[in-house]
Amino acid sequence: MKATEQPYAYATLLERLEELYEVEFTWLKVEQLVQGLVNLDRNTQDFILGWAERLLTTNVYISHEFIIRVVEALDRLERRVIEAWAVHAADTFDQQGLRPALAVIQQVDSFLESAHAHAEGVAFDEVESILSTFVCGLSGRWLKLAQGESVYTDSETLYLPNITAKLVKSKDNFLLCKAQVAFMWAQTRFGSFRVDFATAFADYPDREQALAAFHALDTLRLEAYMERELPGLWRDMQRIERLRLDEMREEGVHGGTPLQAAWETCRGVLHTPSATVEDVLALVPQVLGLPIPQPVYQTRLNPEAVTACMLARMEREKILLRVKLAELVKEHKEETPPDLPLSGEVQEKKEVAPPEFEMREVQEGQGMELVLDDKPIAPPEDVKQLLTSIMLDWGDVPPEFLVPAGDGEYDPSLYQKEEKDIEDVWKGIYHEEGAFLYREWDFARQHYRKNWCVLRELELPPGDPAYVDKVLDKYQGMIKHLRRTFEAMRDENRLLKRQSQGDDVDIDALVEALADSRDGSEMSDKLFQHMHRADRSMAVMFMVDMSGSTKGWINDAEREALVMLCEVLEKLGDSYAIYGFSGIGRKRCEIYRIKAFDDLYNSATKARIAGIVPKDYTRLGVAIRHLTEKLNTVEAKTRLLITLSDGKPEDYFDIYNTQYGIEDTRQALFEARRTGIHPFCITIDQRGKDYLPHMYGHANWVEIDDVKKLPLKVADIYRRLTS
Repeated sequence: MKATEQPYAYATLLERLEELYEVEFTWLKVEQLVQGLVNLDRNTQDFILGWAERLLTTNVYISHEFIIRVVEALDRLERRVIEAWAVHAADTFDQQGLRPALAVIQQVDSFLESAHAHAEGVAFDEVESILSTFVCGLSGRWLKLAQGESVYTDSETLYLPNITAKLVKSKDNFLLCKAQVAFMWAQTRFGSFRVDFATAFADYPDREQALAAFHALDTLRLEAYMERELPGLWRDMQRIERLRLDEMREEGVHGGTPLQAAWETCRGVLHTPSATVEDVLALVPQVLGLPIPQPVYQTRLNPEAVTACMLARMEREKILLRVKLAELVKEHKEETPPDLPLSGEVQEKKEVAPPEFEMREVQEGQGMELVLDDKPIAPPEDVKQLLTSIMLDWGDVPPEFLVPAGDGEYDPSLYQKEEKDIEDVWKGIYHEEGAFLYREWDFARQHYRKNWCVLRELELPPGDPAYVDKVLDKYQGMIKHLRRTFEAMRDENRLLKRQSQGDDVDIDALVEALADSRDGSEMSDKLFQHMHRADRSMAVMFMVDMSGSTKGWINDAEREALVMLCEVLEKLGDSYAIYGFSGIGRKRCEIYRIKAFDDLYNSATKARIAGIVPKDYTRLGVAIRHLTEKLNTVEAKTRLLITLSDGKPEDYFDIYNTQYGIEDTRQALFEARRTGIHPFCITIDQRGKDYLPHMYGHANWVEIDDVKKLPLKVADIYRRLTS
């Protein structure tokens, strides 16, 4: 809207706000709001009214309070900060309710104080997936990231705060998060926690001061390791430390003074490759009472959390390793051919002697290997991870850990984490534990609702084992026809014309070249053609609507179509998977595995297809986001997501039944396309043309009225994408 347009008059604003807030029913007063708006220019009026309408979709009182406060704050807040303020209030309403959200709107000054954090800080949700991948690529124990009140680790989980905003620019704050994650990884990797904190610091009169000195000295040791192991990141860490010191000087904060001689001496000792945490402990008395350096990437030391976590893990891993070694002994005996007959005494000794494991160094500095009865063996990946974790805690593998467990020696409940019945989690009030959380697009707000949908993958009970055979008998002729169609597509070759080399002359290219020659132009050398075998690399995911509206012939049609598709796709040899989806409400979204990419098309898969039954509702967006993640894990040149559905998005007495659901589905499909996936919808809803072009695009959906047409439509989609 141009700033030169006339501002809205008092009467126009009064009418619009009365209509907006339905004052006859809400009894909200709008005259004061109009007084605040009427003297503003048209552009500012439209900006405020636009955000008031967006917030109205969240709550009418938040929207009303927003207009009251925003007029007063216009001189102090930039528009992008006002937008962040409004979105933060809406997010607070989603997560905590009306009262905390109103507090966000009313406490403008508090928001201003944290405006930098909201403008330049990086949120945990934004960095979690990136840094999880980063830390997975580092050696040592598998670590996970979680949101916490401060930055620390318990030796298994790395905790980061909701927002990190210590530095001025967001890119530097991201680097700070990465450096903190690397620092905490180094603590677990290089033995910072091989200390009995209770006894090591018991004799110090000021335990907290001694712990701080220990932590600072250990930071010097870890810096040397990171400089050697992660030189690129180490340079970034040095840069953000310099940035932090520069900012402190500009703000007049004391800091950045050179280390005293005692610290420099300790640094020299701790930067040697052989330095251990025992060396750190020995140096603590030398720096007590001195100012303690604290680089920006240094995290908090939480000895209580570390000790509790390690005690539980060390006992569990000892038991688990002995059980795994017993399984290895059993496998080793089954794989080893019987020896030649031995004398009775030798045979008796061999049967009595228990198997002996030990850890041996392969070569100096080349790691350790597991040896059974003096022969090296290759342990499976889970045993390798277990041995790595034990060595990180103990420095090596204690001999008592290498004794295989006897029959019935350990109860599995002692070393296996308790798994809850997945159906039980729906019975409580809070369903998020162990579930997948997905955002959802609120088109009125023009922002996502964070962690809005709670999704679980559930097992689908098998159906009639004879069902697939009945379908095969019923559609025997149709399936033969489909097989020929797909087999022809598998062997399909493409004629490549206008090639510089080939099996035959391209007549069209030759005629054009001769014509060019007579005109005096240079002849092209691309005068040949040859047949090229199509390079097939496709993964397809079928997303099957299991909502209650599919009850009856639609459910039968879906199952029959899936049987025919599986029969022909097996001939084609492409990767394919089938998942059903349903649910009721945003807190109970469900995905049912019918066939994963790695599953064979066997009796179990056939039984699950037979077991597809109508369930609840159709919350499409969250299902698309979950299956998009699964499809993106498959290596393929072309990835296809096909939805088999009978209707538009809907949920139980929910806003999802409105344009909200259509726009969220459209946004989820847009997100899938951005990752390189081709979405397509096959529907049997005759009203699909009213909304499917908006969600999928005009060329990416098709309506069918006969189950026999479905596999042919899939073949058409295949040809379109691979030709």
